[in-house]
Amino acid sequence: MVETPAIFEINPNSGVPIYRQIVDQVHAMVAGGTLREGDLLPSVRQVAQNAAVNPMTVSKAYSRLEIEGVVKRARGLGMQVLPPSENGSLDDRKAQFRTTIEPALHRARQLGLDSQQIREVILSLLQKTQSDVVTGGSPVTDPEKKATGGPPVAT
Repeated sequence: MVETPAIFEINPNSGVPIYRQIVDQVHAMVAGGTLREGDLLPSVRQVAQNAAVNPMTVSKAYSRLEIEGVVKRARGLGMQVLPPSENGSLDDRKAQFRTTIEPALHRARQLGLDSQQIREVILSLLQKTQSDVVTGGSPVTDPEKKATGGPPVAT
C-alpha cells in the first residue's frame, strides 16, 4: 500500500461543482494509472486546506467515489483505491461513461456536427489514446507534449 500524493486542480470558476471536479479527477487518475489499487487519497483536511475549499465539499466527493465503488474507507488509513474489478460491473462503468459523454454529444449537436463528424472526432481520440499507450506518453503526463501540444521535436 503506497500513499500517492494526489493533487487536485480545483477551478472554482469553471462552472463545474468542486465536488464533481474532485470525483472526475480521481476517475481520470485511476484510468490513467496515476492512482492504483491500494493507493490512498489525501485526507479530507489536506485537500480542503490545499484547495481552499470547505471540507464538507471534499467529503461529499469522497462519499460519491465510495458509492461508485472507486474507493473504500480503510479504517485508520483513509480512502483507499479499489482494484478495477471492484470499480463496478461493466454495465455500471458503461452507465458512468454514458453520463459523462452525453453532455459532450449534446454540445457537438449544438456546434452543428452530424453523426459522422462526431464519430470521426471520437475515432481520432481513440486512436490518439491508443498511440499514447503504445508510445508510453500522454499529453497530460509528458511535459514536452504538454508544452508543445505534440510529440517532442529533435533540434
